[in-house]
Amino acid sequence: MRACIAVGLSALLAACQSAAPAKDADAAPSPAAATTRVDPAHLDAVLRGRVTDGKSVGVSALVYENGREAYFGAFGDADREAGHPMARDTIVQVYSMTKAITGVVLMTLYEEGRFQLDDPLSKHLPEYADMRVYAGTDADGQPRYEAPSRPISVYDILRHTAGFAADNDQTPVGRLLAEARPVDPGHTLAEFSERLARVPLVAQPGTRWIYGPSVDVQARLAEKLAGKPFAQLMRERVLDPLGMHDTSYLVPEAKRARMAAIYKWADGAFTRGRTDEFPTLNTVPWTFTPGGFGLASTLDDYMRFARMLVGGGAVDGVRILEPATVALMATDALPQQVTDSSWLPGKGQVGFGIDFAVRHSPPADAEEASGAVGEFFWDGYANTLFWIDPRNDIAAVLFTQDVPPGSTGLHKAFRDAVYVHDAAASAAGKPPRAR
Repeated sequence: MRACIAVGLSALLAACQSAAPAKDADAAPSPAAATTRVDPAHLDAVLRGRVTDGKSVGVSALVYENGREAYFGAFGDADREAGHPMARDTIVQVYSMTKAITGVVLMTLYEEGRFQLDDPLSKHLPEYADMRVYAGTDADGQPRYEAPSRPISVYDILRHTAGFAADNDQTPVGRLLAEARPVDPGHTLAEFSERLARVPLVAQPGTRWIYGPSVDVQARLAEKLAGKPFAQLMRERVLDPLGMHDTSYLVPEAKRARMAAIYKWADGAFTRGRTDEFPTLNTVPWTFTPGGFGLASTLDDYMRFARMLVGGGAVDGVRILEPATVALMATDALPQQVTDSSWLPGKGQVGFGIDFAVRHSPPADAEEASGAVGEFFWDGYANTLFWIDPRNDIAAVLFTQDVPPGSTGLHKAFRDAVYVHDAAASAAGKPPRAR
């Protein structure tokens, strides 16, 4: 089965996704990539204006187009109170942008034949063999549970369709999840997984897109298959080969002055967040090494990862994944029976592949962020963002450090600015959103 997928997706990558920048010998850019879209002066004006208008404390961005650096800009402060400006080597907490790196680590094991996508998860992690599924309440208002209609598959944990409850779940399962406390700084990934498996599912596998702990389960699966700790596996298979030496969970003491502070947006202004309001694993050692959050990184480090993806799995002669595997990750994999996809539609005209949202249609209205069909992307809690646009040979990384997500419209402003000269991808000129 895997061989058939690889052959078909190799053709897909060549025909539809474009390939690596010209500087990589593995592939050549698509015809669409010959056009230069990125306008540095316009991007400067947009990002500088965000700081001037008080909509960002600090912001930086790096864009590659056609295999070359097309834009870099940094404005405002990384640490306003200390007077540290946002800089190219500023270290930020990327939160859920950790997920894409975890997915790539796991897919290197897929290429080695360590698992198949349709494997029951319990084949590799036996604690998930006897799950129960929440089925509403009975006549007395007590929760009912039933057997799953099918086992959780590995594919389910790659696309958030396993049925795991999220932290904000309002059913009785949410209370059970809180009591089980699978995520804890002192837990190993093995203990995390065992605790999570004792909590019933909130939905039948394959029926809902729920943004929960699936990528942390990916991390546990990866270390179980490889027989070594996940942090070591990530370092060996992705971070070190790509030269991402400023990317880690725990930031060394000597580098911490380069870390950006996190700011909270409320009532039209930013206030500095308290240390105890956010996870501490970048400054305090944790036993827990999550797959779904936790890394700190720099623009150039994360761009190495992004360039590898836009290059079909390779950059500057270093291959991490085969082109067919990248194409698989960037292909919408949501089952047709998934009719509840939570807040995913808020990302635009997208489906979901393996740890990436995947754009299947142009922006539908003027309020949607600009984006090209075929792009795949994700973002982080503190409003960081990256995307890969294979058709136009663009990789973009945007850094800031403020919460809550989406509060000031930064992602739309940046995306609109990148695609200002691309009528097909731009949201400009689209009709207003229907009310």
